[in-house]
Amino acid sequence: MALPLMPKATAVWLVENTALSFQQIADFCGLHALEIQAIADGEVASGIVGQDPIANGQVTRAEIERCEADEDARLSIIVTDYLQPAKQKGARYTPVSKRQDRPDAVSWLLKHHPDLSDAQICKLIGTTKPTIQSVREKTHWNAANIKPRNPVTLGLCSEADLEKAVAISRPRGGGISPSAAPESEAPAHE
Repeated sequence: MALPLMPKATAVWLVENTALSFQQIADFCGLHALEIQAIADGEVASGIVGQDPIANGQVTRAEIERCEADEDARLSIIVTDYLQPAKQKGARYTPVSKRQDRPDAVSWLLKHHPDLSDAQICKLIGTTKPTIQSVREKTHWNAANIKPRNPVTLGLCSEADLEKAVAISRPRGGGISPSAAPESEAPAHE
């Protein structure tokens, strides 16, 4: 069952403005009846401003009146089929606590996936091309302490993003590139 957008704020409004039972409000908001009773007693959510579910288009006044008349009736939320906004593309925020891990991730990517372009690495872990270049040339200010570590385990990117970037960077043509062919298959000289 769908729940209201802000359940506690909706519960506060329903307690203050309707004659619904605690159980009816609890069922509608996805909360426990004792929590609704605590809201009514002023013990919980005292600082929360009530959110009107009628104004938000989550329930109608007629539905509330129907449930006020019959204590066994349950409120039903109005489900809308509005399109959700598309996820914004752009720079990904990296928390301050993880920023010092970026050179380690760059080092790992350069070691294990040398076919990734600098632009792909920048996009994947949110770093800059000068940082990648300094790690590659071992001129980074902290080069002595850089240890190659997987960016997925560091939390800088997801496994799916890494696999997608690696798949895109592989040579096109459907086979093994001539430089990557194993040496053991070379013809023997007689």
